[in-house]
Amino acid sequence: MINGLTIQLKVSTFAKGLRWYTTLLRREPDFIPHEHFAEWELVKGAWLQIALGEPAEKGGPLRLGVEDIDLERERLMRELDIVIEEVQTREGVPAAWCTFEDPDGNRVGLYQELEN
Repeated sequence: MINGLTIQLKVSTFAKGLRWYTTLLRREPDFIPHEHFAEWELVKGAWLQIALGEPAEKGGPLRLGVEDIDLERERLMRELDIVIEEVQTREGVPAAWCTFEDPDGNRVGLYQELEN
């Protein structure tokens, strides 16, 4: 039985990656066990790790659930100075989503559950 999850993304410059993900998540890491490695527990038992290394080409996306995708999209574009695609929806899919990239090309995104 699976009882947890970790997702690790590689960043080419640790300090820049740490700042970017701290802004994205609106908080400092929960755990920095050693140099060039940081972890955030996103929800109980689910951890995002960033580590210094060669980013995977077009990995992901790691999508984070939010309550208001439009507000969060606008905040991230402003605070991270990035362009994020328009929010996407599809008939029959009870979610809205958008995808963007971190400074190393790791694909990241947001999603919001919608009412049927």
